[in-house]
Amino acid sequence: MGMDALVKRILNDIGIREERFSLEWASAAEAPRFVQLITDFTERIKELGPLGEAEGLSEDEVRERLQKALDIVSSQKVRISFGNATKAVRKDGIWTPEHISEIINTKMAKTLEKALG
Repeated sequence: MGMDALVKRILNDIGIREERFSLEWASAAEAPRFVQLITDFTERIKELGPLGEAEGLSEDEVRERLQKALDIVSSQKVRISFGNATKAVRKDGIWTPEHISEIINTKMAKTLEKALG
């Protein structure tokens, strides 16, 4: 859950629509659910079109922004900040996506702002 919130935050920060990312869990015993998840995600991506099209970005702009996102998640400071945020989530013991996103956004705000430049 925390990784989902972090990736969506970074995508938003670099100007890529967060709908292009999905992290869902399905066990091996949930084949129909897995098929539905993949079908829904594929439909969403088809509606958005090629990467950058829905965002109004050129191919070069997309490449630059994705490189920036890679640089951010590769940063030791960002990884340490994420570890601290996940500790806060575990300490709270509240596992809703909204709460996790709030903790990630709150605890990591300064670090992500600095990483974005």
